[in-house]
Amino acid sequence: MFRRTFWFTAGAAAGVWATTKVNRKIRQLTPESLAAQAADKAIEAGHKLKDFALDVREGMVRREAELGGALGLEAPVDQDLPVQRHWAVEAAEPPANTTHRKLPYNPNNRNEDH
Repeated sequence: MFRRTFWFTAGAAAGVWATTKVNRKIRQLTPESLAAQAADKAIEAGHKLKDFALDVREGMVRREAELGGALGLEAPVDQDLPVQRHWAVEAAEPPANTTHRKLPYNPNNRNEDH
């Protein structure tokens, strides 16, 4: 009699455990739960991307300081003189037939809808 009671109790406990496990998995697979999981993963990826960008910026500033020191670009700036900006690429003159354009001419703009 004790054996039957033991196995009945063990079977009932296994059934309750399996039912709970299955119901939990079903709840995880509902559309609302999947959307929440995706949103959480997107937020986590955004935080990792922000941390990466901050690390890159920090490394860039550190390297610029190293290069500036090595090249002697750390000269004191006279506050009375205006700052001259040196552009890497000179602005190109627009072609003569672009008088109908209202936007400034940009030779690198490949958008034909303007």
